[in-house]
Amino acid sequence: MKRFRQYRKSQEIRDQYADVSVAVSDFIYPYFVVEGKGVKQEITSMPDVFRFSIDELLIDIEHLLSLGIDKILLFGVLDNKDKDERGSAGYTAGNIISAAVKSIKEHFPHIVVFTDVCLCEYTSHGHCGLLHDHDVDNDTTLPLLAEMAYRHAAAGADFVAPSAMMDGQVEAIKNRLTKENLNTKILAYSAKYASAFYGPFRDAAGSSPSFGDRKTYQMDFRTLNQGIEEIAADIEEGADWIMVKPAMAYLDMLYRASQQFPDHPLVAYQVSGEYSMLKNGAVQGFFDEERIFFESLTAIKRAGADYIISYYAKEFAKKHIKS
Repeated sequence: MKRFRQYRKSQEIRDQYADVSVAVSDFIYPYFVVEGKGVKQEITSMPDVFRFSIDELLIDIEHLLSLGIDKILLFGVLDNKDKDERGSAGYTAGNIISAAVKSIKEHFPHIVVFTDVCLCEYTSHGHCGLLHDHDVDNDTTLPLLAEMAYRHAAAGADFVAPSAMMDGQVEAIKNRLTKENLNTKILAYSAKYASAFYGPFRDAAGSSPSFGDRKTYQMDFRTLNQGIEEIAADIEEGADWIMVKPAMAYLDMLYRASQQFPDHPLVAYQVSGEYSMLKNGAVQGFFDEERIFFESLTAIKRAGADYIISYYAKEFAKKHIKS
């Protein structure tokens, strides 16, 4: 009889044999950025997550850095009146994210800034690209994504992160950055599934589609190999880092990606629905909040993620300060 319980007798012994750990340095913290001044607005569907104007964002980033988290991902949030069918507010000079990047880099030059590159937060219809016959037109969207990425990179972003799931988006962005002699890296949302777990994000960013859904361009979660094929294509087009999104329901994809593409840093996005589900479950007393997040984040790391985008990162850092 093989005896395993000897490895579990005490907390000290369990810690000794634990071969997976989550560090504060593993996290990328997502921020929602709005126009104006003095804005810090809690998002109803995402407890303890806020929309920030740039001045308030800088204050929060200073606190974030004090916790040891030095990587952030920025999303722009606009009033409906500022949106149009082409999402032009997302890629014009002085757009909200470019302005935020410039300000952040002036105050905190060593923080690593990722920017989301997608039109859904900026279009009046809420879809991720230009429309033709009531569906997103892939190829006419690509130059606009490239322009957005260029604006973010020129402002000082370390990484641009295309999330629109347009075929060829990484190549289009890579070509534009190369043309402009910019060395900004690309974090590709490579295996991004059409998921019900995105609900709270769409509330936070005001990016719900005004009709239909995104199933014609985001991946069908019933597929087994498309995610691997998508990642391979993004790497061929020039992606520096790769991503699987969502995380908790796609641990198999994280593992497979980590095994097949070991030379490319792998990011997992613990998305809004995953975060809010655990947060609200803890509020209802269904489970202990600290334990459930620690377990879920450890599972993501165990599956092969090198980095984790999570709205819980600050709270994790406060409770598990060692990095």
